[in-house]
Amino acid sequence: MANWIIMVKIPVLRWGQLYESLELDKVVHFVTGETLAQVSQANPGLLARDMKKAQRARDVLREIPIRELVAMMKKAGEHYKDAALPMGDGQQSPDDFARQQSASTGLPEHMCKANMAKNHFVLSNMERILDCLTRGLDLEILTRGYGMESRGVIVSYQAQSPVLGLVLPSNSPGVHTLWLPVIPMQIGLVLKPGPQEPWTPYRMAAAFFQAGVPREAISIYPGGGEMGAEVVNRCRRVKIFGSTDTVQRYHGNPCVQVHGPGFSKILLGDDVVDQWEKYLDLMVDSVFLNSGRGCINCSGVWASRHTREIAQALAERLAPIAPKPPEDTTASLAAFTVPGQAQAIHASIVEKIKEQGVTDMTTKFGSRLVEHERCAYLRPWIIHCDAPERKIAQSEYMFPYVTVVQCSQAEMIDKIGPTLVCSAITNDERWERQLMDATNIDRLNIGPIPTIQLNWQQPHEGNIVDFLFRARAFQEPPEPLA
Repeated sequence: MANWIIMVKIPVLRWGQLYESLELDKVVHFVTGETLAQVSQANPGLLARDMKKAQRARDVLREIPIRELVAMMKKAGEHYKDAALPMGDGQQSPDDFARQQSASTGLPEHMCKANMAKNHFVLSNMERILDCLTRGLDLEILTRGYGMESRGVIVSYQAQSPVLGLVLPSNSPGVHTLWLPVIPMQIGLVLKPGPQEPWTPYRMAAAFFQAGVPREAISIYPGGGEMGAEVVNRCRRVKIFGSTDTVQRYHGNPCVQVHGPGFSKILLGDDVVDQWEKYLDLMVDSVFLNSGRGCINCSGVWASRHTREIAQALAERLAPIAPKPPEDTTASLAAFTVPGQAQAIHASIVEKIKEQGVTDMTTKFGSRLVEHERCAYLRPWIIHCDAPERKIAQSEYMFPYVTVVQCSQAEMIDKIGPTLVCSAITNDERWERQLMDATNIDRLNIGPIPTIQLNWQQPHEGNIVDFLFRARAFQEPPEPLA
């Protein structure tokens, strides 16, 4: 497996210009320990100096009509998917990309390729996606700052920052779809990659440049936690990915959009729960696909009855699954590549399932923790809770993990807590209305729809247009002033 590895040196990207720092961080293969890349590390002072040129990123993009930028996105998607592109001091083919990303993040290679397909889809359908996100707005209005809508009303949208800062994670490459619409809206990018996943930001930037996007529009600053904090401090609009603590830290800050745990759930209504077997495949896919790493993976199945049978059926389907090598096309579990992370999660769950009313449904299927020399895996874990008050019922982890919670339908909405995706399977129109009104639910699916099924023409965790642009009142005289 080591024969194909060619170590690359990846520099900082400062408004399109390469910069090698003396401080380097190694990205290593999670199985062999070989060095995949030496990544130059930025420091807060470097970013502070570069942010003085942030307005230039927006200025150069505004010189290009949005329709041309959208066309560039389609070209960039093809380059990203099919071309050999620069990666540091080397070249990277699409297959190289999937192998390198898999080797550093622990995701099986075929899942890395699936995430490539998602990114390609978004880039290829950018015109439709922007039309939906802007609710049909004439995109030239974003360039001018104002314009006349078809209904004869002047509207104005003011960019709140010349650039969007992103503090990106290492564990879920699929999140990169969230920032792809930014460049065609003529906003620059300041990216801080996850330590184990520099590959997507650099490959995407290379694809953008090949398609004609000005180099001055994009910066990439690898580094530690202090660099993430500096991106938040220096950019007027920031997306950050993190834990529940991170979400709480930035709660109420209009400049920061936090993407934390999803706590996504499936709710079975009283009118359908007696036929729960019909929805078992949907539940399995929602929990398991993409190795349970996404915030849209289901971490809770709630029903008023049959919960033990549901939990047992999920355990029979998922609990026997074991790790396979990342190059295996049937591999379905991702490795934990950060030392001690899987062990800490395992210990946390073992402690929580001691609570009365909590049952581990996977006991007969063997240990959940599989330790290798340089990594560890957690096999799927299904836990039954006899009431929503059990502490573990409000827990989420980045592997196929789910609690099946017994709760009356009347109490579900109040008890489920914050929920990114809720798939409520019911035909009860009164309950549907209550679910529509529930402010603790972000994305709502009514009917048998997996939590992992995205509609790319709808916003995910907040509309990025509303985050980057402020709608405001604007007037001008009927005739231009002399």
